[in-house]
Amino acid sequence: MALATGSIVANLYYLQPLLHEVASDFHVRASVATSLITLTQIGYATGLALVLPLGDLIPRKQLISAIFFVAALFMAAGALIPSFAGFAIVTFLIGLASVGGQVMIPLAADFADPEERGRVVARLMSGLLMGILLSRTVAGYVAQIAGWRAVYWLGAALMALFAAVLAILLPNEPVRPHVAYPRLVADSVRLLVVLPELRRRAWLGAVNFAGFSLLWSTLAFKLSAAPFHYSNGTIGAFGLLGVAGVVAANGAGSLADARRSREMTIVASILLVASFGILVLGRTSIVPIILGIVVLDIACQGMQITNQSIIYTLAPDARSRINSAYMVCYFAGGALGSLAGGLAFEAGGWGAVCGLGAVLGAAGLIPALWWSRSAPHPPGQEPSTATL
Repeated sequence: MALATGSIVANLYYLQPLLHEVASDFHVRASVATSLITLTQIGYATGLALVLPLGDLIPRKQLISAIFFVAALFMAAGALIPSFAGFAIVTFLIGLASVGGQVMIPLAADFADPEERGRVVARLMSGLLMGILLSRTVAGYVAQIAGWRAVYWLGAALMALFAAVLAILLPNEPVRPHVAYPRLVADSVRLLVVLPELRRRAWLGAVNFAGFSLLWSTLAFKLSAAPFHYSNGTIGAFGLLGVAGVVAANGAGSLADARRSREMTIVASILLVASFGILVLGRTSIVPIILGIVVLDIACQGMQITNQSIIYTLAPDARSRINSAYMVCYFAGGALGSLAGGLAFEAGGWGAVCGLGAVLGAAGLIPALWWSRSAPHPPGQEPSTATL
């Protein structure tokens, strides 16, 4: 499940180190090229809103294998489309069809013992993070050898393979009560309204992922230009710096199980602000960029695992709907971060990108400090107000 989660989420990130190549191939500006990342994330958020709730209606084994098959078709289309407008549409559809991992994470949480749920979620998230890391690196080197379209053929092959493997190997689950699809979708919104902790975690997730996307939607333009002039392969290799995020994810899962989520939330928020303070020093030096990426990944992945460990305790019978509500907000933040990144880079260069990132970090840190002082219960332990 962790391998499959990593493989399908990679579809969202293959494009990031290739944006300068795609912009050159289609003869578009940097801000137009970064809009492809925004479209992918909007597509993913749409899938989270409309497809993910089906995990509480359709047996997840069948749903997951079907999603992987559809993702294979869209990735193949991405390799074939000749026009920028057509490719933009396909990037949206690729995002829409890349939600299979988010269907599997609640499934794993359902099968896990309650005292180990944080660590189980962290294992799948480790697979997801490795998919993000390797997607950028693999995309860079494959594009350098065979062109950027070959990356999409590779993704299509992986999706087809896992569609078959998951159809055979995923465990079956007990039959659950039938709920009408419109109610499933509406319930995702309703849960966001009636669960204050879900709203808080959705906000923290959104601003963190906005900062993450802000960096990765502009980094390829920064590293391919003066004074660095790095190749596709070298730019893609920067994704491996996120291995620190994998370590942070597992550590955050253990801390969440130990009821230390409040402390982890504050630390992750501080690190997000600090990361952009480090990155701004990288105008002409690569060392601050490397260090800033490491700190940013630790912050974002630590926050994400903490958030997910908490939200899965709020309404155990509706984890797919809970995850849908949270992840829609999460990727909406990412889409806005990508869009803002392209505009900031064109308007003010690297300094403007890092300044905006620091503002996003503060937008998470200040509420996190306030909530930690005013919350009557430790995060994730307050009584649920949802009637399911």
